[in-house]
Amino acid sequence: MKLSNDFKQAYYLIDTILAKYLMRSTWVLTAAVFLIISLIVFGNQVVSIVKESINYGISTTDLLPLISFNMIRDTPLILSLSLFLAIILTVNKLYKNSEAVVMNSLGLGDKHFMVFIQPVVLPVFIFILLLTTLVVPWTKTQKSIIMERTDNTSEFSFIKQREFQEFKNGEIVFYTSEVEGASSNENQQMGEVFIYTLVDDEPIITLAKRAQKYIDPKSRSTYLRLQDGMRYHGFPGETNKKILEFDLYDLQIIDGESFADTKVSKEESQGMIDLFYSDNPKDIAELQWRLSQPLSIVILSFLGVLLGKTSHRGGKNLGVLFGVGLFIVYNNALLLARSSLESGKDSLFSNLWEVHLLMFVFILLLYAYRHEKLTMITNTLLEKVK
Repeated sequence: MKLSNDFKQAYYLIDTILAKYLMRSTWVLTAAVFLIISLIVFGNQVVSIVKESINYGISTTDLLPLISFNMIRDTPLILSLSLFLAIILTVNKLYKNSEAVVMNSLGLGDKHFMVFIQPVVLPVFIFILLLTTLVVPWTKTQKSIIMERTDNTSEFSFIKQREFQEFKNGEIVFYTSEVEGASSNENQQMGEVFIYTLVDDEPIITLAKRAQKYIDPKSRSTYLRLQDGMRYHGFPGETNKKILEFDLYDLQIIDGESFADTKVSKEESQGMIDLFYSDNPKDIAELQWRLSQPLSIVILSFLGVLLGKTSHRGGKNLGVLFGVGLFIVYNNALLLARSSLESGKDSLFSNLWEVHLLMFVFILLLYAYRHEKLTMITNTLLEKVK
């Protein structure tokens, strides 16, 4: 009953100067933490995408969209962590400056702080919900389209005539004196071709008068169909040198399986309605995952208030340290539950809702411990047992 009255009192005080001060501090710190984390994460994303553009032959026009899609994909997680840390730092600052002590003397405690920050948490919750349910699936679909287009072109699309070029990280050295057709043309024609490759540490030199690039529709592998040429196994003078003369020879340049890790799964690109009515375990896991990310920020907001509470002489950043650790454990537990649900195997968690429930129970226990109610509850239970 007292708990309910405290929350009602906090609701009526939400327009006070103290509540607005707490909200303003939370907004400012959230923006600052988000900016710092984003610069680190998104900076790595740019480097990663640039490397992929080199390895997979992604065109420069597709670089900016791919970077943007990856940023949008990671925004819910970064924003959740930023708000969580901002709440811890805001409440911690109140206690360090003894402002929270004055508030406590006025009857304002953790329950009031939890209510006061909800006008900050609610917009973030809605924003993340829109991202995870609508925007992120759309970006994954668009990224899949770009990578599919990349499969069709591959790194071997950037062929220059009369210039030695390296492919597959230097495993293939290629030269042609003539190129006919645009680089995006799957049936690009070449003349006077020289190819140097290493197969099981054995050098192979291939010469051909004509060559035609084509892509296998099933494997998505890129081949060169060589015409009227010769293959030399080993260098001149070696005892095991072999010479093969051919009229027609297909040489694989790019393995289509190398793009498998860049594809987006079917359930990741499906709409919420399709996922909701599906009985497929992977679809159910994807649905719960999309809803879990915004739900977790509400649960973490309560935890952030409790972790921010400290004494004047307490550890300065201890709450932040515990917060980061619990955030990692929480998200890893969600990933574990998602993987377990997708595979249908028995695990510690059968679905993602159990993880949220466990975290909520942990918050209740932490609240009881911080307010010295845990011992009282334990003693009451022991007395009943006796």
